[in-house]
Amino acid sequence: MSEKLRVGILGGTGMVGQRFISLLENHPWFEVTVIAASPRSAGKRYEECVEGRWKMDTPIPAAVKDIVVKNVNEVEEVAKDVDFVFSAVDMTKEEIKKIEEEYAKTETPVVSNNSAHRWTKDVPMVVPEINPEHFEVIESQKKRLGTTRGFVAVKPNCSIQSYAPVLTAWKEFEPYEVVVSTYQAISGAGKTFKDWPEMNGNIIPFIGGEEEKSEKEPLRIWGKVVGDEIVPADSDEIKITSQCIRVPILNGHTATVFVKFRKQPTKEQLIEAMTSFSGLPQELELPSAPKQFIQYLEEDNRPQVQLDVNYENGMGISVGRLREDSVYDWKFVGLSHNTVRGAAGGAVLCAELLKAKGYITKK
Repeated sequence: MSEKLRVGILGGTGMVGQRFISLLENHPWFEVTVIAASPRSAGKRYEECVEGRWKMDTPIPAAVKDIVVKNVNEVEEVAKDVDFVFSAVDMTKEEIKKIEEEYAKTETPVVSNNSAHRWTKDVPMVVPEINPEHFEVIESQKKRLGTTRGFVAVKPNCSIQSYAPVLTAWKEFEPYEVVVSTYQAISGAGKTFKDWPEMNGNIIPFIGGEEEKSEKEPLRIWGKVVGDEIVPADSDEIKITSQCIRVPILNGHTATVFVKFRKQPTKEQLIEAMTSFSGLPQELELPSAPKQFIQYLEEDNRPQVQLDVNYENGMGISVGRLREDSVYDWKFVGLSHNTVRGAAGGAVLCAELLKAKGYITKK
């Protein structure tokens, strides 16, 4: 029997589910053994389920083509053959909350890409380089759920990945006011240009719920565990206001960011703080961890999606155009891969850290 942990993908036929499956091909620690999706896909081979709608650049991994897809609602049936699951289900928020907790109660850890549990007080929402200590709240969650190994952990929204890590790297300079505009790829909506032809040559200046997530989720990441819950950072300490715009790009969220600091750093200090910033994933040399989390590009016309979105296999963040501002102190442009670092890849890195810390083990 393989020593790898057996993984189930909930919502494995959608775009993020497909990204999970492609990222986990030949993973040194994890092996996809179960794929679950809606009842209409259940009973079919995975290759048949995604025929004509496989959205990845790489082919369907051979190891999953013949997996017979299970009904995601048959929780016990799915959970019995896996050590943990990744969740990318397409349901209402309340349905997602319910089904993820149902999986956790079968003693199956759930690492979720979904937003449903991001504000559940005892569910950690983690960027592994920034707030791995939030995993400590899992013990409180297990008491609430009545489990010994089952729990839910989540990763934050894709829209914050291009700037929240940078602001974290600059914490010593005390950023206190931030204006950010994000220019978000269509894959963030689970679409390609084939699915969404009206996005060709178009911009839509609204993405439902994104601005609230962009302004508030960083505060939860910067918060701390107090008793049996995570308490967000005080909005009086740092305020973020945002606009989120859908642009005709397939992969890659770009952010333009303006920052005021209580302390006045030099450009050299800001670049050094960014490029030297690392965390537990780098220290532990986790399989999906970028060796350098944030790179700084000196060219005036970088970062660019076509040149930089796949930096560190899509797990790194690219920053450029750092310069003084006439109204704020400093401004910059950030870029991250929204379905790798921002979605499936970020969740895989969370799972690697949870394994390394002993939260995910073989059943």
